[in-house]
Formats: sequence, C-alpha cells, structure tokens
Amino acid sequence: MPDGKMPLSPIADPVLIKSPLFAAMSELEFNAVAAFLERRKVKKGERVFREGDVGEEMFIFLSGLLSAFVSQSDGTDRWVFDVKPGDFFGEMSIIANEPRSATISAKIDTEIMVLQGIDFYRIVFEHPMIGLKLLQAIGTVQNQWLDQTSKHLEDLMRWGETARRRAITDEMTGLYNRRFLEESIKDRFEHSSVNLRKMSLMMMDLDKVHEINDKHGSQAGDQVIVTVADILRSIMRSEDIASRLSGDEYAVLLPDTDTAEAVLVAERIRKTIETKEVIVPKSPGAAEKMPIHIRISIGIAVAPTHAKNVESLILAADSVLRSAKDLGRNRVIICT
Repeated sequence: MPDGKMPLSPIADPVLIKSPLFAAMSELEFNAVAAFLERRKVKKGERVFREGDVGEEMFIFLSGLLSAFVSQSDGTDRWVFDVKPGDFFGEMSIIANEPRSATISAKIDTEIMVLQGIDFYRIVFEHPMIGLKLLQAIGTVQNQWLDQTSKHLEDLMRWGETARRRAITDEMTGLYNRRFLEESIKDRFEHSSVNLRKMSLMMMDLDKVHEINDKHGSQAGDQVIVTVADILRSIMRSEDIASRLSGDEYAVLLPDTDTAEAVLVAERIRKTIETKEVIVPKSPGAAEKMPIHIRISIGIAVAPTHAKNVESLILAADSVLRSAKDLGRNRVIICT
C-alpha cells in the first residue's frame, strides 16, 4: 500500500496488526501467518491454560482482560502481571518444550488469536524468512522482559538493602543502632563459647550536652551529636562497630582488643573530641555563629575478663562510664 500499512484482512484487526510479533513483517508475510490463526473467545473466569500444562499453542491477546498467576507453596495463587492488547504469550512452551510457567485466566469476556505449535514450526520450516522474523520478534520481547525483570530485581535489592540499613543504623548519625550492637556482641559470645576471644566495649556519653541545647538551641545539640559520630567513624577500624544508643550516648565494640589497646583507642577519641571546634549558632535561632568545644566520658569493659554475656558486658561498661561522669567527666575509666 502507498503508506506501507497492512490492510485489515478478514481475520485481522488493528490490535493484531500492531502486535510486536508482526512489526517487522510485510503485508504478504503477515497474511501468510494470519492464515494459520484461529480466533477464540474466552469467557470470564475461564483459563487459557494452567501452570504446568503441556504447551501446544501460542496466543495473541486482542481484547478483554487476561491476568497471569503463579501458585505458591501455601496453595494460593499470586498475581504476576496483566496481559496487554497485542501481547503474545505461551510461545516459550512451544520453543523450549517446557510446561506452562503460569496460569492465564480471563477476568472478563476476552478474545485471543491462537497459533498451533505445529503451525508455528510449519511456518518456520516452509517460510524461513517469516520464521526468522517471528523468532526475532520473540527474542526482542524476551530481552525487553528480561531487562524489565532485571531492573525490577535491582530495585527490589536496592529497596531491601535500604530497609536492612535502616533497620540496623541510627537515622541521624548513620552509626549502627543499639539492636545491631547487641546482636553483634551476642553473636561473638555464641560463636566463641569455648575459647572466647577478647573484645572490648566502650560506652560513651557526651558531657553537659543539655547546656549546649539550652544556650545554643537543639539544632546545635544535633550538630554536636553528628560531629562526634563522624569522629568515631574516622578513628574506628573496619571491624569495629560504632553505634549511637540514644541521645548523646554512644558505644563502640572493639573485636580482638584487650584493655591496653582499648584505652589507647578511647584516649584518642577523647582527645580528638576535646580539641574539635564545632561551629554553632550563638544563640537559639541566631544567624551569628561561634565555636564551641565538647567533652566526652568513656567507660571500658573487656570480655571475657569482666563479662560472660551481652547484658553483663554492657552493664560493666556502663557502670564505669557512670564512674567517669561522677569523677569529673572528660576521662576514660576501665572496669576492674
């Protein structure tokens, strides 16, 4: 035809002609395939095929509403996707000689075109150029589906990783949260029940943060909390677990670390924080800024010397942290 479009044959309609299966075909090629197609009506609630059936036909969806479902271990069906007008389906069971991978059923009265498997192969062998175009169209759609599936899986993985990270980290600082810290300590106790390797726990508390909040505003207090988290991250080794427990309280688990090594790390943290200037509003809500200095108190307990389980290790470290606060703050105290 002058405009290159195919005329409507008695068996065809615009949806069929525009199907990706025939996109690359000439009018003659289309008509050659259309001669093998059978129009079929599927009543509401009827199935085109069931999951696990032997596949002997492929289909092109014309009108109505078709949905795909797969069976789950509990016996229920899970919706997978809806078929769009012009879509073809069922071809892989013919090509791969595999059972149907899903159940396709009609949600409303539906019309489809059917190509028998034996006719599909007759076209391929008797009209190789047409067969090649059919196979190329199938391959193109399969690749698009795989790309979409891959992107969907990547999105799911990204979402899962984000959800996992949120479950184990503190939102404000990005440090691990109390739950992750406790689970990490518990895991080390459980997996080293015979010969427990030493691990040190440092419990930390910022000194007089409430005075910063009162004088400079809660935003300044939050800024201090984040600054300390950044300092901890910069000092910790890759295997160490730094966490924010709540408010201005932190904890750091040092695997394979004895008391002497833990004291060196704790003093480095304390001195780095002590010399750090934090620029905050001069008063709550003020535009003018000023530098302030912060201090931190640290208590250290070591397993198995001071504790044999999660609770006792945390209590031991927290107890000497309280002692550090009572003795004047800005110091490191070791459990004895």
